[in-house]
Amino acid sequence: MHLTSHTHTSSFATAFRSPAPAIRSAKKPRSSRISCVAAPPASRAPTDSSKKPMTNGHQDLAAAARNDAPFKTIIEPFRMKFVEVMKMTTREQRLKLLEEANYNLFKIPAEYCLIDLLTDSGTGSMSADQWAGLMQGDESYACARSWFKFKSAVEEVTGFCNIIPTHQGRAAERILFTTLGVKDKLVLSNTLFDTTRANAEFLGAECVDMPCKENEDPSTPAPFKGNIDLQALERRLEEDASKVACLVMTVTNNSGGGQPVAMANLKAAAALCRQHKVQFYLDACRFAENSYFVRDREPGYEGKSVKSIARELFSLADGATFSAKKDGLANTGGFLISNNEDLVQKATQLLIMTEGFPTYGGLTGRDLETIAVGLREVVKEDYLEYRIASTAFLGAGLAARGIPIVEPPGGHAVYIDATAFLPDVPRSAFPGHAVAVAFFVEGGVRSCEIGELMFGGEDPITGDERRPAGGLELCRMAIPRRVYTQSHMEYLLEVAERVVATKDTLKGFKVTKETPYLRHFSADLAPL
Repeated sequence: MHLTSHTHTSSFATAFRSPAPAIRSAKKPRSSRISCVAAPPASRAPTDSSKKPMTNGHQDLAAAARNDAPFKTIIEPFRMKFVEVMKMTTREQRLKLLEEANYNLFKIPAEYCLIDLLTDSGTGSMSADQWAGLMQGDESYACARSWFKFKSAVEEVTGFCNIIPTHQGRAAERILFTTLGVKDKLVLSNTLFDTTRANAEFLGAECVDMPCKENEDPSTPAPFKGNIDLQALERRLEEDASKVACLVMTVTNNSGGGQPVAMANLKAAAALCRQHKVQFYLDACRFAENSYFVRDREPGYEGKSVKSIARELFSLADGATFSAKKDGLANTGGFLISNNEDLVQKATQLLIMTEGFPTYGGLTGRDLETIAVGLREVVKEDYLEYRIASTAFLGAGLAARGIPIVEPPGGHAVYIDATAFLPDVPRSAFPGHAVAVAFFVEGGVRSCEIGELMFGGEDPITGDERRPAGGLELCRMAIPRRVYTQSHMEYLLEVAERVVATKDTLKGFKVTKETPYLRHFSADLAPL
């Protein structure tokens, strides 16, 4: 992907809301970056050409490299070793597929999704080092060599030594909420994602989201729209902290537009939890992307390594749940970490009963090896620069074509503001899903609604009608890691132009069949 960079601009809004689909990285050039393209000096003393020493091309390149001017193009920091052939479909075929799937994009066979942006969870490409690690997997039942590699990597990145491996993040969530005893208690958050909320509610908890005020306006850029509302948190804790099972901070804030959380916000939330003796946990699925944003946007963190920022982030919490399918750069796996010894003991017993022995937790040795490598790769600045820039490229391109998005684009996904794009489609008709379906019909692009369909419906505990926190109706385009190139994104932007041309025909959907929990995964729908 060829992505154009630039230096800091005078305002955050200018830097992150671009009128053209070219990436503009809001980062100052770093002196460590080497370029073979040198800017000529402003002035140069006259020389006697007869006395000028002869040079060859290599010497010229070496001289140019010393200039340190950054390239304008940010490329993928990897090469491809093999490819997967994609299946092309016609518009008529895609309409038939939708009808057969009862208009639920989760039910469309993946082979018919030309560009699959349904999720970034477990859909990325592994590196050569990860594949090499996979071949070295030790499949011993207890205390395998691969377990110690995994444990070492988790300790190195997080600083925690109590590590409970799980087959994926939602298993870690279930174990955490079970051992915390959340029944009839509150689980507070900046915004819980779907499986986190479902696991807590299934165990009898009441979930309360408290996104910051900036998150309410999708179109206005702000550096840390994933923050929690600290005043709302303080009020809730002062009312009766004994009713609060824990605070879970999602980094980055997936349901809130993939927006990062500031370190200052995390520190303040942690201090409030300590003051009121409430457990503080991270949903750390995208910790590396959040740490990169902190380095780029938060005063005092310029020049620090992403790895050191991540360590500081984890140090603020009592523990974390983690899906290795995101910032573990793996296709499966996860873990729970905690400094609460009593909780760790209970969680370990539950792990043995439901996941596996404590040194594999439902994972193969091969899985443990790939996660160990991925955790060290994900905190590398070159990878994260490309990752954030590729997402911003797509976001700027959609905005330039008249499709409103959550500004600025997040780290792992671009979120279309479906309410602004389809103002005549009410929330009850799922505008985010209408947009997602349109992208599939017009170009075979699969994405995901985040709004009324995902978080609405009847509360399984109270029976009341639920509404998403913040009232956002979004269509999320989650970009798998190290999978698609610039031409894929440019094709997607052409599809966007067709969606814009047909927007007046989009009327929304109704649910014809649903389940009490996570209805969006299996619901049947019909067009209005």
